[in-house]
Amino acid sequence: MEERRLGPVIGLGTWRTFGGDASLARDVVAAALESGGRLFDSSPMYGGAERSLGAALDGRRPDVSVATKIWASTAAEGREQFEAQLRWFGGRIDIEQVHNLVAWREHLGWLGEERDAGRVERLGVTHYSASAFPELVQAMRTRRFDTVQLPYNPHERESERVLLPLSEELGVAVIVMRPFGEGSLLRRSPAPSQLAPLREFGVETWPQALLKWVLSDERVDVAIPATRDPAHARVNAAAGSQPWFGPEERALVEKLAR
Repeated sequence: MEERRLGPVIGLGTWRTFGGDASLARDVVAAALESGGRLFDSSPMYGGAERSLGAALDGRRPDVSVATKIWASTAAEGREQFEAQLRWFGGRIDIEQVHNLVAWREHLGWLGEERDAGRVERLGVTHYSASAFPELVQAMRTRRFDTVQLPYNPHERESERVLLPLSEELGVAVIVMRPFGEGSLLRRSPAPSQLAPLREFGVETWPQALLKWVLSDERVDVAIPATRDPAHARVNAAAGSQPWFGPEERALVEKLAR
């Protein structure tokens, strides 16, 4: 197996979490860091989450990776977002992603310049909808993006057809959003006895089973479950270590998810 490009790791998403609540952000981020979390994902779309995340990472920035986004219809607006991010995140962005493909061609030029200047380490592109996957393929095939962020869980597997094979072909790192299907997969948890075959893999909870299912796909680098609960951040992080599931264990999770 080829060496993973970013992981496998459990990161922390900030969609619909602490928003502009910097105090809550500090608690959640501290819990993630204590449990081994090192990648934090945000966006200008997420209310005040970027500013709160920046405050929560004060004094810890050298030890973590920040993956945030440009969500702007013009290059001028995107540059404004970028300058604010630099202020919040210590003058550099580890992964700068074009959010939901918005004006991605217009942003590629100036973002490439920022990468060349060293203020961005990697460029990425994202989308949540399978209907946009053909355009996501176009963006990836430019070979100017280092990462792609996409939805992947036992109920959303469209990325297996083209995106995941293409990411492997191009050497593009994969960041998985919605590992819990925006919460739909957590509404009914299997009984502890049904999870018993997964305990030898370090799985004690259904969320951990879902996260390990994602990371056990060798093409996936990072899963970014979002939470506003520090306890959940700790439990989630525990799924980001070996041993990984084999085909039988992944099939069991798929069956339980049905």
